[in-house]
Amino acid sequence: MKEKILNKANELFLTYGFKSVTMDDIAEKLAISKKTIYAFYKKKDELVRACVLDVFHQVSEGIDLICAINKNPIEELFEIKDFVLNHLKSEKSSPLFQLKKYYPKFFHELQHKQFEVMNECVQENLHRGIKEGLFRKEMDLDFISRIYFSGTTMIKDIELFPKGIENMQELQTEYLEYHIRAIATSKGIKILEKIVQSNEK
Repeated sequence: MKEKILNKANELFLTYGFKSVTMDDIAEKLAISKKTIYAFYKKKDELVRACVLDVFHQVSEGIDLICAINKNPIEELFEIKDFVLNHLKSEKSSPLFQLKKYYPKFFHELQHKQFEVMNECVQENLHRGIKEGLFRKEMDLDFISRIYFSGTTMIKDIELFPKGIENMQELQTEYLEYHIRAIATSKGIKILEKIVQSNEK
């Protein structure tokens, strides 16, 4: 039952947002009493944190599987972007924004965990891209990795990027293309443009 509650809460939180969904909503969708939920999670905060960590682990495992395939580094970045957006339902309800506003402690905990995973993943991607002649050699990889993480986090702020409310997919794609164009060699740009043209079709 605990797993069912967690899965349903994840689904609702990602669809409608962490603040918008109540314990009553979750109980109603599962056709159980609120008392049953409270038997496993004493308060909503506990359930929110459990969901945040569960989604984080699911996404991290998915990214690890994509990286293990050892695809072309540019293709890999696009595949990771698509996987994350699909898993998070394109974040149309801006759950991350609600998490930051109403559960700042959990937001900062998540951000720290995300940075640890993403920094390692991005730097490994950069190293391979340089080795394959797709990314420029004369770069501070730690700086690039931190800037990339900062940008992927910032564009989810609906006050700064209201476009993301309606189309996070388009916004994420624009940012990824911006990132790759900033670091790619002419060889890398050709691969990027092929991917962009293919996606437009």
